Amino acid sequence: MSRKSRSHNLTIGGESRVDLLPPELRIKRRASVVHRRLGFLVFLVAFVVGGGIALGHTEASQAKVKLSIEQSNAQAILIQQKKYGEVQQIQKEVGLVAAAQQVGTSTEIDWRTYLISVQSTLPPNVTLDSVNIDSATPFTSYAQASAPLQGERVATLSFTAISSTLPQVPQWLVALSTLKGFADANPGSVTRNENGTYSVNITMHINQAAFTNRFASAVK
Repeated sequence: MSRKSRSHNLTIGGESRVDLLPPELRIKRRASVVHRRLGFLVFLVAFVVGGGIALGHTEASQAKVKLSIEQSNAQAILIQQKKYGEVQQIQKEVGLVAAAQQVGTSTEIDWRTYLISVQSTLPPNVTLDSVNIDSATPFTSYAQASAPLQGERVATLSFTAISSTLPQVPQWLVALSTLKGFADANPGSVTRNENGTYSVNITMHINQAAFTNRFASAVK
């Protein structure tokens, strides 16, 4: 029986390493490396946290600045609203005045101008002697005629005309019918005066067309 000889492989030219440090020192070195790594990690965490805190403070400061700006803008708006509020109050008062004017003049008739128009319908030899006016008010409805075929009226104009000759009453009534606001007219008595003139009494009713409506467009 043959014996196999044992052979050992030798590495020729290799670097020989011998660790002569005791195990305690190697453990201490490893602990030092771990400690440095932990220290760096703690520093990194502290840096991140510090950066977050600084960012939070910055954002908080910016928010305070924005809040201050918004508060200033709100204060300015309130001041402007107060100014405009005064204007709005004045506008309301103007509106009330305009409404009061409209109501107060809703039944207004320019009687001076209207009587001049009545005079212009009369013949040259006829003049108005006396005039009596009865008209509606803004707060009282005018009494309407009870007789049929009589138009709606807002005023009654009763006048006496003096004529130097016997008056042509029908022609006068036709001329009166051309006036604005004419509703109807009724002739009264014709009398001869001592001086030879004639007196004629006429009652004329006037409708809404005679209103001046001066402030009708003031309130919409």
